[in-house]
Parts: sequence; structure tokens; C-alpha cells
Amino acid sequence: MKRYGIKITLPPGDTLATLLGEHWESHRWYDTEADRDHAFEQMLERPPYYRRDENPTQVLVKVERD
Repeated sequence: MKRYGIKITLPPGDTLATLLGEHWESHRWYDTEADRDHAFEQMLERPPYYRRDENPTQVLVKVERD
């Protein structure tokens, strides 16, 4: 079982929550802490297909399973 993860949620009042629901969340899991940290840093960058004045509104949190 992969232990290191990234929890993805939406900020309160986000317009996408009207489609996904106020309590929507997703997780991505990784084998190592280093893999997770690398993916986390990449997810913080603005995707290249966004317009200059657009930014992702996702909230990212590093998590670990016990």
C-alpha cells in the first residue's frame, strides 16, 4: 500500500464546487516521500494551458497513512 499522498480539495465558495459538491476531495498516492514531494511541487505550478490571469484554485495538502 502506498503511504505518502496529496489530498486535493477546493477552497470554500469555489465555483467548481457547484458541480463537484462542497465536500469534494481526491487523493494521489506515492510509494516514497520523495516521489510525493516532487509531485506536490509540480502540482503547485500553474498548468501551461491556463491563461496568464488564471490560476488553479485547488488546495493541496501532504498526507501520510499510518
